Amino acid sequence: MLATWDIPNMAIRSVGICLKPEQPQLADLVRRLQKWLVERGLTVVSDPEAARAGGGAGTPREEIAERADVMVVLGGDGTFLAVAREVGSRPVPILGVNLGTLGFLTEIAQDELFPTLEDAISGAMRVEPRMRLEVTVDRGGEELGRYLALNEAVIANTGMARLVDLETRADGVEVTTYHADGLIVATPTGSTAYSLSAGGPLLHPTLEVVVLTPICPHTLTERPLVLPETCEISVRVRDRRGCDITLSVDGQVGRELREGDRVMVRRSEYPLHLLVHPGRNRFQVLRTKLGWGAR
Repeated sequence: MLATWDIPNMAIRSVGICLKPEQPQLADLVRRLQKWLVERGLTVVSDPEAARAGGGAGTPREEIAERADVMVVLGGDGTFLAVAREVGSRPVPILGVNLGTLGFLTEIAQDELFPTLEDAISGAMRVEPRMRLEVTVDRGGEELGRYLALNEAVIANTGMARLVDLETRADGVEVTTYHADGLIVATPTGSTAYSLSAGGPLLHPTLEVVVLTPICPHTLTERPLVLPETCEISVRVRDRRGCDITLSVDGQVGRELREGDRVMVRRSEYPLHLLVHPGRNRFQVLRTKLGWGAR
């Protein structure tokens, strides 16, 4: 399990603000947040969207990740995933503020923003590393792409309703050839995303394991499979039907795949760092987001 650690007191001197695109109604919130941070002697660095809403010059998110001690993401999980991708391997902690609907990654509600930041400045927060996946695409020995996934890598037929064959191996050993609509390779963080919708298990997000979740498999005994994080997973496309097969990473980036293409997935050496409140446990989040116990 990935270790967490507390933020030392007074360690935060610079805060980056990232905003979901096309949210003019949040201009007042952004301006209040900028003013609140400046009044506490902190440097504020805003991405172009936040700068457009609150004023000032915009800074690319990649540069914010180099300059800020903490990044605040105002949006839903899609915005959070976009920021996580642009942060890349940089270890800056990210605080997600939910402006969307469900929001497993953006756990903080809008009315909790300022008290949560007060706790962060005073050192009452913790940093929780989340395992990510390194995803590469190989075609005949040539690397076509390399991606970081916080939630999942999905190999699927996006065209007509035809099944695709996905020859899957773990550390070189055959697992099976999935005859299905596709295959999800998910992290524990991603276990509450697409994998859950496809029947995958819920996992504690600080675990270090990988989940293989077939999408509508032809053989109903092909169930989700949990593997250790040390496994290197290989998925080779066997397409005999002219399917439109794609690789999608976190639902945001990817590429088309051809017959014989191989997708390699392994644990990344660069986890993403989330800023979380020690008073909020994972089961509380699940009860709230999934409506457990509701009558």
